[in-house]
Amino acid sequence: MRLPAVVCLLFAVSLSAAANEPPIALVIHGGAGTISREALTPERESAIRADLDRALDAGHAVLASGGSALDAVSAAVVVLEDSPHFNAGKGAVFNAEGINELDAAIMDGSRQAAGSVAGVHRVRNPVRLARAVMEHSPHVMLIGEGAEQFGQMHGIEMVDPAYFRTEERWQQLEAARAREAAQANVAADAYFGTVGAVALDRQGRLAAATSTGGMTNKRWGRVGDAPIIGAGTWADAGCAVSATGWGEYFIRLNVAHDICARFSYRGESLDRAAESVILDRLPELGGDGGVIAMDGQGRIAMPFNTAGMYRGWINTDGSRGTAIFAAE
Repeated sequence: MRLPAVVCLLFAVSLSAAANEPPIALVIHGGAGTISREALTPERESAIRADLDRALDAGHAVLASGGSALDAVSAAVVVLEDSPHFNAGKGAVFNAEGINELDAAIMDGSRQAAGSVAGVHRVRNPVRLARAVMEHSPHVMLIGEGAEQFGQMHGIEMVDPAYFRTEERWQQLEAARAREAAQANVAADAYFGTVGAVALDRQGRLAAATSTGGMTNKRWGRVGDAPIIGAGTWADAGCAVSATGWGEYFIRLNVAHDICARFSYRGESLDRAAESVILDRLPELGGDGGVIAMDGQGRIAMPFNTAGMYRGWINTDGSRGTAIFAAE
């Protein structure tokens, strides 16, 4: 059956409009570190990839409907925070006192606006609290009880601290305590993990968000790079980064901003800028980890110098994937 000429014309115009729409893109991570194929059962790998896909779906749905990059990274990170498989939100590790201490940050590259929180215990989704700090306070970072009081004032969901307890994380703390008692040297990447997202929306705006439970068995209110703007999280008009790894080194090297500075000021490609920092500078100092990065054209870089990094992406052409190990 032949369609009327006017229908064909409208269909062609619709296809042309879709083809000419500004690009959108999304990339996420669920942490980098010692991830062995032997320790990752098929069932666990399937569950992790499913959660990565759910986070991609949540963030990309926002972008595809014309929503902001800021909303997209928030939506993606909330999914990852609600999963027990990543060290953030529900899956956060325990500190030395057997408490979950949560950190998060978010940054809107179009406005150079940022918000972050550290050391919170009752916030179900710390990324939402970080955004509230950015949008409803004159500050960039709030910590501890004060951050939670601010969150309650602005309708952020609070939970009983027992919500964050998982048996797997508790056993990791017990193992860390045993190694500490035996004065055994263990690589720091056995203790950390983070989640994050970077997005480009149809208005050409970039945003980045990062959330973490920090390091297993941490003491003295230790805070890593995730909530520190420029270290673990950064977004400007042309480049955005979310990091995961041994936070002390990411702070010392100001990793997230350094990558974007190399891209913006030195004119390096996004791949080159990210790889220079993650594969050269970071290990030279003794650190390890990885990043997800995106430029204003939606090009993505995902370098890491560990055995693996949980990651997922949807490119500007709509192609997508998830990966864990370096060979993928």
